[in-house]
Amino acid sequence: MNPPELGRTVWRTSSYSAGQGNCVEIALAPAGVLVRDTKDRPGGTLSVPPAAWDAFLRELS
Repeated sequence: MNPPELGRTVWRTSSYSAGQGNCVEIALAPAGVLVRDTKDRPGGTLSVPPAAWDAFLRELS
């Protein structure tokens, strides 16, 4: 994903973070789920394939 596309991405933060800034944000993208650190937004973004994200969420529940 190139930077202009990343700029239009809608990021979400968990409601459990309570605005403390110690969490990650996620965004849905065509290739999967994007994940970044709220304390270092320009520091990089992970792209997680949909199947891997689904497996991750299943493990949390």
